[in-house]
Formats: sequence, C-alpha cells, structure tokens
Amino acid sequence: MLKTTITGSLPRPAWLAEPGKHQYRAWSIPSEYISEAHNDAVRLAIADQEEAGLDIVTDGEQRRRHYIWGFIEGLTGIDMVNLGKKPTRGGRYRKEPIDVPRIVGDVTRPSAVLVDGLRFLIRHTRKPVKVTLPGPMTIVDSVLDEHYKEDECALAGRFADILNQEARELAAAGADIIQFDEPCFNIYVEKVAEWGIAMLERCIEGVNTTTAVHICYGYGIPVTLAWKSQNLDWGHYGVTLPLLAKSGIHQVSVECAASGVDISAISALKGKEVMLGVIDVGIDEVETPTLVASRIRKALPHIAPDHLYPCTDCGMAPRPRAVARRKMRALVEGAAIVRKEL
Repeated sequence: MLKTTITGSLPRPAWLAEPGKHQYRAWSIPSEYISEAHNDAVRLAIADQEEAGLDIVTDGEQRRRHYIWGFIEGLTGIDMVNLGKKPTRGGRYRKEPIDVPRIVGDVTRPSAVLVDGLRFLIRHTRKPVKVTLPGPMTIVDSVLDEHYKEDECALAGRFADILNQEARELAAAGADIIQFDEPCFNIYVEKVAEWGIAMLERCIEGVNTTTAVHICYGYGIPVTLAWKSQNLDWGHYGVTLPLLAKSGIHQVSVECAASGVDISAISALKGKEVMLGVIDVGIDEVETPTLVASRIRKALPHIAPDHLYPCTDCGMAPRPRAVARRKMRALVEGAAIVRKEL
C-alpha cells in the first residue's frame, strides 16, 4: 500500500539544458552527442529516484524539451520551427497568445516515439516503470491547426488514435503504467463531458497495462503560481472526477498539496487508484516527512490505502535538482510513516 511515484518530470542536468528554462528549452549538447547525453541524464534520473526509495520510476522526461513537444516532434505534418500564435488554456495563465507548433500537413506517426527510451529505462532499473504521454485535449489546445481546419473534437480524435498506437506499443514493450497528461481537464470542464472522456477512452482502447491520467493546475512556474495565488474556484475536480470514475482509466492523479481542492473530492474515485499530490512542486522549500504524512492521512477517509499512491502535484522540471531529490525523499519517508501506522 501507499506506493510512491512522481508524475513524470525531473530537472535536467545543467550540462544538458540551461537551468530555469524548462519550457521548450534548447539542448546544450551538440546534436551528434545528444543521444548519449540523454542516456546519461536518464541514468541519473533513475539513480535519484531509486536512492530516494520511490516504488515506481520514470525516465524523468529527460529526453523531452517539453511534455507535449517531446511527443509531437516525432510526428509528421507539424512545424516545430516556424511557430504560430495562439491563446491557450482558456487564457487562465496568460491572456496573450503564445508561440505554438503549427499543423501544416497530414499528422501521422511514422514510427514509435518513446518506445526505445522505455526499453532503455527498463534495462536500467528493476522497479516498475511509468511512461508519460500528453493527452489529446491538451495537445489540441497547444497547436495551431492550419491544415485540417476542423473542430477540436475531430482533431483530438486524430491525436487520440496516434496516442493509442503509441500506448499499445509501449505496453507491449513492458511499460507498467502509461500516464496521459491532461491539465486541460481542469480548465475546459464542459468539454471534458462533451468529448474529453471519450477521447481519453480512445487512447487506452486495447492497451494491456495500467493506464493513468494526470490532471493538475500546472507546473510550478511564475504564471501558474500567480494564478493560484488569486484563484478562488477549486471546484473543477468536482466535475471531472465523477466522469473519470465511470471511465476505463485505472489511475487518476489529483493535485492536493498546493491547491485549495477539498480533499473529499477524491471520494468520487472509489474503485480507482488515486495518485495523490502531497508534494508542492511550486516552491523550493522541502516538505518534512511529517507534513507529507499528514497530507496522506487526510485522504484515507476517502480512498482505501491500497488504492492510494502518494505522488507529486505535477512535474518537478522547474525545481533545482537538489530540491527535487530532497522532495522525493520526503515523499518516501512520509508515506513510510503512514504505512507503519496502518
């Protein structure tokens, strides 16, 4: 019970990418050495997680410039160089349009994008492994469609089918958990009911391993933190979690450490496994194991401990590496306190 994990990303080493610029960053390593550098960074990410004592590990998303771009860069029909402008996330965090990749042709997946990376991860750990993919709603919100010019649902369907192909291959290659990142589920709650859940179901069809969805309020970066500091409405999970409870997804990630979410909202997920966010990824201050334990205890009246996975709120890519290591250790030690009590 109370198996620990992170949602996916860890800070990159300074020699791989410039610290403090986790979004869309360029690599610091010449292209002819980037594959070896990625492998070395993944080894370090694995070592940090294992040293902390996490039960389920990831590759720390060390091979990806960004959690969305790292996947869609492997597809055809998307211009990742000549970017377009588009408002995203419903203007929640930024009112002005931002730079986004452009769909300029047919989007196809010529070959697997993350499978080779998964095989490397499996070769270098004996622990269960998780792979993360961007969800279709969040991808659609993060690209400018200049080719199909169709409604969001239809475009999401195209990406859902591609994600399903990737997920099936990842499952066949040995992924223990495949997680889809859908932060947009906390923004476009009406769309979640209209087509978001259906697209997520399309992603996991025929995927023979544990599937998960990560829903959060964003990375611990200034624009997100500014929104959180003045936000008064934390009721989004009250809409999305009951819908996910009826879906075929196995695990749901819920941000609870740095948000104002009422913990009782997770009661809607009885029967599912819950990745409970008990580590605040928006601050460098490291939680004590006692604080982590108290956050876990608050969830126990609502979810059985064998269905509870203490986790980070979101990815830790923006944090310093030393901070991320200490936060993972606090996560493990806090879970151990409650596990011993139970």
